[in-house]
Amino acid sequence: QVQLVESGGGLVQAGGSLRLSCAASARTFSTSNMGWFRQAPGKERLFVATITWTGDRTYYADSVKGRFTISRDNAKNTVYLQMNSLKPEDTAVYYCAGRKFGVSMRPHEYDYWGQGTQVTVSS
Repeated sequence: QVQLVESGGGLVQAGGSLRLSCAASARTFSTSNMGWFRQAPGKERLFVATITWTGDRTYYADSVKGRFTISRDNAKNTVYLQMNSLKPEDTAVYYCAGRKFGVSMRPHEYDYWGQGTQVTVSS
């Protein structure tokens, strides 16, 4: 079972940047497709971005396209989410997740999850 630990969240002003990291415990990370999701209080968990295990393809939610960048370093068993031009509506708990087969934007299709990291953007 792969364990994921997110870090890098915090409080930032609108227009600022944060870089989230998600470290995986197992070498199977390098063959897992990874995703970032977020969940605001009282709202459902939403897709943010995903990257294939090779890193050659990435997909983004329309709300973050052009502002966020997902990347990975398989040698370090880590996936990243660079977030620029942050807006108050980006405030949420951010989760990384992994799945073995195929790319997906649906949370229920992911096999394992981290515990989440809080991102708060002040106006």
